[in-house]
Amino acid sequence: MNSLKIRRTAIAVSAAALLPFSLAACSDSGSTAKAAPPAAAGDEAKTGESTAASDAATGDQPFGPACAGVPKEGAGSFDGMAKDPVATAASNNPALSTLVAAVKKAGLVDTLNNAKDITVFAPTNDAFAKIPKADLDKVLADKATLTKILTYHVVGQRLTPGQLENGSFETLEKGMVTAKGSGESYKVNDTSHVVCGNVKTANANVYIVDTVLMPK
Repeated sequence: MNSLKIRRTAIAVSAAALLPFSLAACSDSGSTAKAAPPAAAGDEAKTGESTAASDAATGDQPFGPACAGVPKEGAGSFDGMAKDPVATAASNNPALSTLVAAVKKAGLVDTLNNAKDITVFAPTNDAFAKIPKADLDKVLADKATLTKILTYHVVGQRLTPGQLENGSFETLEKGMVTAKGSGESYKVNDTSHVVCGNVKTANANVYIVDTVLMPK
């Protein structure tokens, strides 16, 4: 009997001694499980914030295949063009030399440079080259017709890429241009592709296009 009591007492003491350790282990395990979700949620929030910041930083940048041909430095670079009014900025871009010559012939340099918050759809030299030379020479020699065509490429507000997704806009020529697209792919009047878009100048947003727009 005495030995039986001693054995039971020893078992009880051992169980009592082990109980705090078991509770501590359970407590540690539980606290770890509870702590993990907030940390993960915090990380996800930070990741989301950094992604949003990245999107915001890149969403307002020039885009399109022809942007690669823009000089990296100097007056003709994106930074340089942003400091000048639009006609001056265009004159520093070699790909727009025909447009610049046409603007000078039409006497529109001051008009474009002094305008506030406009959008210019700027045809490249290759765009003008699509027009038969005889026809182009005729237009360049006719100031009234040239002015009509050039002012048709100008909208009296700064248009963002988002507005070009599906919109119709009145030009300085008083005709309408339409635009549609998404991402980095946009068309104007269903005929002209934006090849370098969202280029900023001091007073305009410029969308360089691969086809001259013709008013009705």
